[in-house]
Amino acid sequence: MHPVNTFKQAMQQGRPQIGLWHGLASPYVADLCAGLGYDWILLDGEHVPNTVQTLLAQLQAVAAHPIAPIVRPSWNDPVQIKMLLDIGAQNLLIPMVQDAEQARAAVAAVRYPPHGIRGVGAALARAARWGATSDYLERANQEMCVLCQVETRQALENLDEILAVEGVDGVFIGPADLAASMGYLTEPGHPAVLAAIEEAIVRIRQAGKAPGILQADVQAAHRYLSLGALFVAVGVDAVLLRQAATVLLSQFKDEIAVPVAQPGAAY
Repeated sequence: MHPVNTFKQAMQQGRPQIGLWHGLASPYVADLCAGLGYDWILLDGEHVPNTVQTLLAQLQAVAAHPIAPIVRPSWNDPVQIKMLLDIGAQNLLIPMVQDAEQARAAVAAVRYPPHGIRGVGAALARAARWGATSDYLERANQEMCVLCQVETRQALENLDEILAVEGVDGVFIGPADLAASMGYLTEPGHPAVLAAIEEAIVRIRQAGKAPGILQADVQAAHRYLSLGALFVAVGVDAVLLRQAATVLLSQFKDEIAVPVAQPGAAY
C-alpha cells in the first residue's frame, strides 16, 4: 500500500511540526538527528554539497525513524524534482518561488498526467518499491506535499497569487534571503523584515495554507508558532555542532570567542 504522508496530514489538521535542518550532507548525521524526536528533517540540496545519490542515502538513513523528511532541490527544476520523487521524496521545499506561474510549475512537476508533467517510471523507483506498491500511481499525486519558498520582496508582493494556486500545501518564508532582498543583508533582525515575516505568516494561515520558517532563536520561533506557523525548523545541525564545539573549547582556551547569534538571524 502507498504510504500516507503523515507530515501533510498533520498540517492539514493544524498540528504544528517542529523540524531540524540537516546541512552536513551525511547519512550518518541524518540518522542521528532523525532519532532525536523532531517531527521533520530538512535534507538540503540547495546550499550544501548534495547530489541525488547522497540525498538517497540520507532518505534511506532516516527511513528507520518516525520522522518526515523534506527534500529541498537546488532549483524549481522538473527534471531534478522527478528524480527526487522517484528516490522517495514526498515533501518538497521549492526555493525561490516568485509568482503563481512558478508555483504552478512546481505543482505540475510532482504530479502525474493529466494533472501534471511527472514522468512515469514506477518500476525503477524506490518510491514505488520498484513496482511492488500496487496503488502507487493511483495515490502518488494526493500524497505529495509542495512547499514553496517565498524569500524576496517580489515574492511577497505576489503572495496572494501564490497562495491561490491549487496544490500548494504550504509557504515557507526564507528569512535570510528576504532580509537581503529588502536591503537588510546584514540586518536580518531589522523591524521591517520582522514585520514582513509576521504579516506573511498570518496571511498564509488565513488562506488555509501551512506557513513555515527556519528560526533558531527560541523566543522568535515560539512567536511565529503563536502566529500560526505550522512547520518551523528550530536549528541547523552544522550550526549546532560549531557552537557546541566552540563553547567547549572556550573553556580551555581564553582566546576562543564564543559566537553570538545576530538578533533576528535564522541560523
